[in-house]
Amino acid sequence: MMALLILAVGLVLAVEGLVLALAPSRLDAAFDWFRAQPADRRRMLGLGALAAGVVLIWLARSLGA
Repeated sequence: MMALLILAVGLVLAVEGLVLALAPSRLDAAFDWFRAQPADRRRMLGLGALAAGVVLIWLARSLGA
């Protein structure tokens, strides 16, 4: 279980590091767009991301990961 958690954190850091290294100005634009959204929309985006993450975790676990 601990190895799976370390793998997950490593994957998140690798993907986020890749975005920061390859497209920092696009990331700035995305943050500006995100900040311009009302709090309710940001909350719904966060809940959607949470739901998608839970579904992906469930799918990975049911496939044997």
